[in-house]
Amino acid sequence: MYTIAALYHFTRFADPAALKPALLELCQSQDVTGTLLLAAEGINGTIAGPRGGIDAVLAHIRSLPGCSDLEWKESTSSEPPFGRMKVRLKKEIVTMGQPDVDPQARVGHYIDPKGWNDLIQSPDVAVIDTRNDYEVAIGTFDGAVDPQTKSFGEFPEWWQQNKHRFHNKRIAMFCTGGIRCEKSTNYLLGQGVEDVYHLKGGILKYLEEMPADDSTWNGDCFVFDNRVSVGHGLKEGPHELCHGCRRPILPEDKARPEYEAGVSCHHCVNETSEADKDRFRERQKQMRLARERGEVKPPR
Repeated sequence: MYTIAALYHFTRFADPAALKPALLELCQSQDVTGTLLLAAEGINGTIAGPRGGIDAVLAHIRSLPGCSDLEWKESTSSEPPFGRMKVRLKKEIVTMGQPDVDPQARVGHYIDPKGWNDLIQSPDVAVIDTRNDYEVAIGTFDGAVDPQTKSFGEFPEWWQQNKHRFHNKRIAMFCTGGIRCEKSTNYLLGQGVEDVYHLKGGILKYLEEMPADDSTWNGDCFVFDNRVSVGHGLKEGPHELCHGCRRPILPEDKARPEYEAGVSCHHCVNETSEADKDRFRERQKQMRLARERGEVKPPR
């Protein structure tokens, strides 16, 4: 079994680039794969590997400036969730594009999974899903508002256009692991919203701790690794990826006429040109040849 650790931590790194070489070398030496993002505001990412390797990398991250109280969420997979290890330098560890947003200064009230159901069922609470539209499409909480954003950077504009809908409401927000809500709650507080809450640990923590019979969650939760989706108990869901658009699809969607492996699905068939599709077909051909040579495993 592979141990998967999803983590983020906001802190001030004076020189993120200086942290990259040792972190990447350690991950590679410990057979740890995945992606870690480094920025001046902190670290974010998901990694997978053997138990000892994950422990070594987490210990290293905890030794970085301001990261001693790092928290993370764990799950397991019988198959490698990632193909290789990447450590990338970014302007933001989760891109919102709002330079005045600072989660280290102030965030909303954390609500743990046990208290979440009571909160979102209160009549004076509006529940907002801060994830992208394709994530919301496969699962969300009862009564949650879907902003229908294609990226997190669209959230501030959506709020400005829709804030009148939430007058005199308490706002409860959630996302996959919690990081987007660190910024979205700070943003709303800066906009003068007084009562802002967010799900501590995100959907993943809720699905890990909350029994299905007591849950207000419907569907599956999209995850950014080869499992594609998880359900209650963080059990792997039924979804696969369309490798043309990277959106989740169900096995039965592959029988639809719009589906062509690695090229298109019903979500994206009209979003790309024939030239794009030809490029995707060539990519699929090269991947098939590489698999036949034993160089890569088939994508899920």
